[in-house]
Amino acid sequence: MRLVVAVFSFALLPAALLACTPAAPAPVTPSAAQSSASSEAATPSPSSSPSSSGELRFTEIATLEQPVAMAVRKDDDRLYVAEQTGRLRTSDGATVVDLSREVSTGNEQGLLGVAFHPSGRWLYLDWTDAQGDTHVTEWAYDGSKATARRDVLKVDQPYANHNGGQLAFGPDGHLYIALGDGGSGGDPEGNGQDLGTLLGKILRIDPRGDEPYAVPRDNPFVGRSGARPEIWAYGLRNPWRFTFDRESGDLWIGDVGQNAWEEVDREPAGSKGGANYGWNLREGRSPFRDGEAADLVEPVIVYSLQEGSNCSVIAGHVYRGTKIPWLRGHFLYGDFCAGWVKAAPVDDLDAAAGVGEVEQLSSFGEGPDGELYALSLRGPLYRVDPA
Repeated sequence: MRLVVAVFSFALLPAALLACTPAAPAPVTPSAAQSSASSEAATPSPSSSPSSSGELRFTEIATLEQPVAMAVRKDDDRLYVAEQTGRLRTSDGATVVDLSREVSTGNEQGLLGVAFHPSGRWLYLDWTDAQGDTHVTEWAYDGSKATARRDVLKVDQPYANHNGGQLAFGPDGHLYIALGDGGSGGDPEGNGQDLGTLLGKILRIDPRGDEPYAVPRDNPFVGRSGARPEIWAYGLRNPWRFTFDRESGDLWIGDVGQNAWEEVDREPAGSKGGANYGWNLREGRSPFRDGEAADLVEPVIVYSLQEGSNCSVIAGHVYRGTKIPWLRGHFLYGDFCAGWVKAAPVDDLDAAAGVGEVEQLSSFGEGPDGELYALSLRGPLYRVDPA
């Protein structure tokens, strides 16, 4: 079992990493996220980036405590950033929710994901409690105060790692939830291929349709005996981050690997769901465990864990902004340990090229205008700018 991934593969602060990572910096009140003062620090971009793609500059606009996820809210120009230690904060320095006394803080646990209802009226957080179990919790939110807290979903976790944590509303208005396979190494409980458990899956629910939530009638396993109807996709090890292309509607999933391969999966817009991405029968494109399943979906990007310091894929967004013309239609992704960031044309993913570096890259974010951001577990929130 590869320690840095089997123990680490997301969300963050693995035991193996703690031994070599400085303590997290003390939180600093974030600056306005859309400002661009000339004094802002930026991480260097590699000069070797090919001219056919270009280079990016990662401009630091705020410093937080272990930022791991970002979201935006309708008609609100602030960025909302989840700190793994338990607080949801805004780019103007406010604390919206503080779960720091409730979250578990070991290894891959804590506050892991954030999303807003398309109306902007409700806020959702994904976090692990003192026992290590996953909660998806809702608050009513008016832009200043979060009230009327209720648990939408609770999932028991058998181990401390592979909790997933991503939350996002899709183009269809439903809430998608990522859950890892339950942890340990190699999926010892076989959760990835088991349709009777929510672990190792991406779920699709309507959190406002019923109490505690409604299952959309067109979910792929509704009415199937022995299958959980909430399941949208399965065969996933630890889908730490997934994103929707705001223009095409395609779903991009970064699934953290075991010992050999990291992978990115792509689900085309209009899919009826039910895709099996292969874990634990397969890691990347290679067999992992004996067994058969029909119609496994091939990953669209794989890269080796035997090269450099690669350890955990971080899926980003397809760029649909305007200030970096050459980047339009490119999918951004990176690696937590190695720190590289690559951009790949969506119609030629093999043409991925390095465009910069972010130390301890934990997540990407997308602003309401389609411009992109990158988060570092060390504290910085970066705006992605042209070099």
